Amino acid sequence: MEETLVYRGQSYYEVEVEGLKRRLPIVEVSPRTFIASDAELILGDVEFIEKAAKALSNKIKKFSSSVVVTPEAKAIALAYEVSRNLGHKKFVVARKSLKAYMKNYLVEPVSSITTTEEQKLILTDDDIALIKGKRVCILDDVVSTGGTIKALEKLVQRAGGEIVCKAAIWKEGPWYKDKALVFLSKLPIFIGSET
Repeated sequence: MEETLVYRGQSYYEVEVEGLKRRLPIVEVSPRTFIASDAELILGDVEFIEKAAKALSNKIKKFSSSVVVTPEAKAIALAYEVSRNLGHKKFVVARKSLKAYMKNYLVEPVSSITTTEEQKLILTDDDIALIKGKRVCILDDVVSTGGTIKALEKLVQRAGGEIVCKAAIWKEGPWYKDKALVFLSKLPIFIGSET
């Protein structure tokens, strides 16, 4: 599959994971740059999440991770299901905002193709305790530029975890070059046409 396609006014892009077909709406994320957005799919399609999680779990179980770390919020259901499939009792969600109850925490800035402003990822002291000295699988739904994955890597390392696996349902576009990424399929980036 090509990593970049010409956008010609199409409204959706069809994906298939484990024999399950779905349509992702194509949305503009910056001038003349469009992506196939998985937000509605990954936030509520139970059948899809189950199948994708099972396929990912089968690919990442060989890494013998003891905890899954995911960013808030889209990939939470996926991380839950992958963790359950791997027999983990807990998983860690790197939060995107500070809450009053957070007293001791680590913060890492992150920028993403789908957000216009810089965000942050946060691990609390409870998260750090779950990660420290453990074999960690970093998990997200999509990896595009790699900004989120790289921020998660830094957080996990600062928390004392050993990253043994980086995984996602999709690798999107030509930007992220780390060949160690475990993923199920590729998504193209669409560049706006002049016509």
